Amino acid sequence: MSDYTQLTLRNAGYIAADLQRRIRETRLLIAGCGLGSVAAEVALRTGFEHFELADGDVVDTHNLNRQIYTADDVGRPKVACLAERLKAIHPDADVRASHGWLAADTAPATVERADLVFDTIDFLDLPAIIALHDEARRQGKTVISAFSIGWGALVTVFTPHSATLREMGGLAAKGSVEGASYPLVFRALLERLADRLPADFVEVTWTALSHMADGKPCPAPQVGAGAYATAAAMTTAAVRLLAGKPVAAAPDIVLLDVGACVSAAALRA
Repeated sequence: MSDYTQLTLRNAGYIAADLQRRIRETRLLIAGCGLGSVAAEVALRTGFEHFELADGDVVDTHNLNRQIYTADDVGRPKVACLAERLKAIHPDADVRASHGWLAADTAPATVERADLVFDTIDFLDLPAIIALHDEARRQGKTVISAFSIGWGALVTVFTPHSATLREMGGLAAKGSVEGASYPLVFRALLERLADRLPADFVEVTWTALSHMADGKPCPAPQVGAGAYATAAAMTTAAVRLLAGKPVAAAPDIVLLDVGACVSAAALRA
């Protein structure tokens, strides 16, 4: 058996052979290789074999609580370290790494090389996020956007026919977003969901957004369990799309919160 067959052998019963083939043939763009590093690894272990990595950041020690990197990676480009990690798991993986920030001038060629986009760009870079989404919409490609919400995940799927991120964020339908306040855009999105989100996530996020609105750098706290929950949710959405199964699309949002449980009484009813 081939290495790929062995890699995906235990998917049997959950992923049919024809779907596994579609997964293998799909090229994923991992836009943002922080949280995206975990999503890329989960996707690879599911059978995705072709990857386009885009990020201009380097590994820092504070990344190690939730991303796939090790202490030996600190100071090195994330895309280089992630490419090595993916190849170490599956040497036949086809991985292209681009060390640089996505922008309006680089997004077209980057998106063109992919079939499906994972958007985990740092939320401080609103112009890059919008450039990615605008270009994916122009090319008719689906973007799976996500971020961890404490111990859980929030995922939104933007298809070529769904609502756009601009619409959900209250931004103009086209044109530059330079100068737009990401804290205000992000707060507008979260305020509509605040009563459905974990209280600890809301508290730390509001604090971070308040600092950012004052012009202070304030990376939002994140935990490893949330990163892996988010990666699992993104990969599941991607597989469902390739299987032709229903997937909630924007403006609908998928929330994964293990704290939101169904009582035993409700199950017995």
